[in-house]
Amino acid sequence: MNSINTSCRIGVFYDGNFLLHASNYYNYIHPEKKRLSLNGLHQFIRHRVAQEANCELIKCQISTAHYFRGRLNASDAAMRGNQLYNDRVFDDILMSKGINTHYLPLRNVQGRREERGVDVWLALEAYELAYKGAVDIIVLIVSDTDYTPLLRKIRALGIPIMLLSWEFEYVTDDNVRMVTKTSHELLSLATYPIAMHDVIDQGLEQNDPVVRNLFVSSDNNYLSNSRYTEISEILSLKNGFGFIKYPNNNLFFHSQDVEGDFNDLEVGDTVEFTIEKNQQRQDVAKHVRKVDPYELSDDTDLDM
Repeated sequence: MNSINTSCRIGVFYDGNFLLHASNYYNYIHPEKKRLSLNGLHQFIRHRVAQEANCELIKCQISTAHYFRGRLNASDAAMRGNQLYNDRVFDDILMSKGINTHYLPLRNVQGRREERGVDVWLALEAYELAYKGAVDIIVLIVSDTDYTPLLRKIRALGIPIMLLSWEFEYVTDDNVRMVTKTSHELLSLATYPIAMHDVIDQGLEQNDPVVRNLFVSSDNNYLSNSRYTEISEILSLKNGFGFIKYPNNNLFFHSQDVEGDFNDLEVGDTVEFTIEKNQQRQDVAKHVRKVDPYELSDDTDLDM
């Protein structure tokens, strides 16, 4: 891939959870306040591959793209407000971009839903395509050290690897420090490690159109207000705070975390909310919103 006359088939592989963290950061924390655009990411990848591999842009084409993530089953998603609808909207976006989806069910591990096997599946798909010679360059949007064997195997095949990495940190409203970073071992193995946080900040400052295109337009900010939500009912209310019925421990919420008037809430009201950590690393309810009866399906079960 060192000739300007050589065509380049690009294979892109997304760790969906890592992509979501990055997109949420730009939508909620970063001054840009917009989500990442899949179409913009693909255009950026084509431009960057052309630059790094000394290939004409028109000859750099994404021949295959794959998205991997753990996902809630339908019954669990139905208990999370608009989650089923949001998942379907995102599936439509992925399909419209020609991205193949690969989902595994989230597993319940000690009361927490966690991904299991997503990294293995991504690695197998990427290596198979590389081994068959179906792509000329592999582009990875991953961060975990678990992908290290994949990069070593692909390097052994002589296929270059571009790694889109992000490093950022911020402090939540509860004064909890959140850190996202890409494994330095992965960065050392990549042929073309791309520090996206630096590329984006510099590109925005310079008004680079390719970087600007990395974000969705304001009127098309897909799921810009979506979060993973739960639905339950208010167990008790006190002066300025309350508790929501939720296993294994009921969830505390403050009046400031209510979307609407706290005084309008009553014990037994159905509410939608997110679960976040407070300063003591305890689960608490945030973004609490009263749900009107017509928003619930007839077969929604609120018993916990």
